[in-house]
Amino acid sequence: MLVKISYLLYYIIAKYPMLGGNPLTVDTNNYYGNISISDNAIRTVAGFVALDCYGVVDLVSKNFRDSARELLKKERYSKGVSISHIDNRIFIDIHCILKYGVSISAVAESLKKSVKYSVENFTGMIVDTVNVHVVGVCV
Repeated sequence: MLVKISYLLYYIIAKYPMLGGNPLTVDTNNYYGNISISDNAIRTVAGFVALDCYGVVDLVSKNFRDSARELLKKERYSKGVSISHIDNRIFIDIHCILKYGVSISAVAESLKKSVKYSVENFTGMIVDTVNVHVVGVCV
């Protein structure tokens, strides 16, 4: 699974580099030097893992402006995910549609744990909160 995430991330970073300005990044330091990870990379990993969870049908935007903007983009995995960070803590919001007949609380807990583990493993930083917003149910 981690191999799929790293290949996906490499593809996205190579295909969609940030143009001009300073991209939003999460910065950390270790023995080897400084590490900067873009919010878009973290959003992509979180969205990829969220779509891989059982019971999640799709990720959706939280408002009309975001959905209109994302129609023009070709990014499927970062569509319903928003990231914020304070110091070395990451806060994630996921807006999703679940499959009809599944336990919403069980899927939400599974989604939280999976996303938290994967993003912490990917970034080496602490994920403080993963909020799951169930927007709808697909029959």
